[in-house]
Amino acid sequence: MKAVRLHSIRTLSVEAVGPPPPPRAGEAHLKVLAAGICGSDIHNYLTGRWLSGPPHIAGHELTGEVLALGEGVATLAIGDRVAVDSRFYCGTCDHCRAGRNNICRSLGFVGEACDGGFAEEVVLPASLLHRIDPSIDARAAAMTEPLAVALHAVRRLAPPQGEPVLVVGCGTIGGLIALILSTAHDGPILITDRNAARAALVADSIGARVVELTEELLATIGHVFDASGNVAVIETVIRGMRSGGGLALVGISHGTVALDPNLLVEKETTLYGCHAFTTDDLIEASVLAGRHADILLRWIDAEYALDDVPRAYERIIAGAATGLKSIVLPHR
Repeated sequence: MKAVRLHSIRTLSVEAVGPPPPPRAGEAHLKVLAAGICGSDIHNYLTGRWLSGPPHIAGHELTGEVLALGEGVATLAIGDRVAVDSRFYCGTCDHCRAGRNNICRSLGFVGEACDGGFAEEVVLPASLLHRIDPSIDARAAAMTEPLAVALHAVRRLAPPQGEPVLVVGCGTIGGLIALILSTAHDGPILITDRNAARAALVADSIGARVVELTEELLATIGHVFDASGNVAVIETVIRGMRSGGGLALVGISHGTVALDPNLLVEKETTLYGCHAFTTDDLIEASVLAGRHADILLRWIDAEYALDDVPRAYERIIAGAATGLKSIVLPHR
C-alpha cells in the first residue's frame, strides 16, 4: 500500500509499504477515509522534536472504517465508522487514574509512537477508536481530534459568560476554539490573525469580529486564548491584558517567553497550559464534528492525495494556506 513516512528533519517520503499486519488481540484494522495535517506534524517535520526510533507513517488526525478486529474487541463491529484518539497513555499513572490522561507520564501519539493515518490502512488499539455517526462527512470527521483540543482549551479557561473573549491565531485550533465559543459563550468573540483571509473566513462563518492586537484593545480584554504560539505575541498579551483575567496557551511555540512574574502577581493573571484533550473531550467533539460539519467543510483549505502530502507540507510552511485545515484523502 502507499504511505507517507517521516524519516528525519525535513525528510518526508511517499513510499510503497507492506499492508498492516493482521490485528492482534485488542486491535482493529482500519481503512483510512480522511486525515488532517496538524500544526504539530509540521513542527515535528521542521524540528524533529518528537522523532524517536524508526521512521513512522505520520498523521494523527484521522477517521476510518473498521475492516477487521482482533480477538477480544467487543466495542466495535466490522463496518463501523470511527474517530481516532491520537493519544497513547498508560492508564495507570497518577494522572491517568485522576482522569487526566492528556498529561500521562508516558504519553505518546499516533504517528510517532506507532504508524499513523497518512496511509491507505492502519492497525490501532481498539481502545483508541470511538464509533461515530456514519452520516458525518469523513473530511469533517477527521477534524474530531483538533476539535477535542479546542474544546479542552475552552473548558480550561472557562471564560465568564458575557465577557469579551479574544482568540489570537486563526489556524485550525484557534478557529475551532472560536467555533465552540460561538455556541457556548454569550459574550463578544474577537479574533486576530496575521493571515487576513483566514481571519475573515472564520469571522464570516461564526459571527466573530476581526480585530487588531493593540494596547488599547488588550486593556479591555481579560480572557485570551493564544493559538499562535508566537512568543512575542504572548509577551505582548501578558503585558497588556486586563487585570484579573486568564490566558490559555494552546499553540506550539518556538523559543521562550521573557516573563516578569511580577506582572502575573500584580495583575492576578492566571496562565493555563492546555495540552491535548481528555477522553470525554474527544467523545463530545465527535458529536460537534457532525453538528458543525458545514462550517468545518467550508474551512478546508485543500484536499490532497497521498502523493501530494510533501507538497502540502511545503505549502503550509510557506504560509500559502487561506483555509484552516489541509485534508489527506488516502484513496483519492
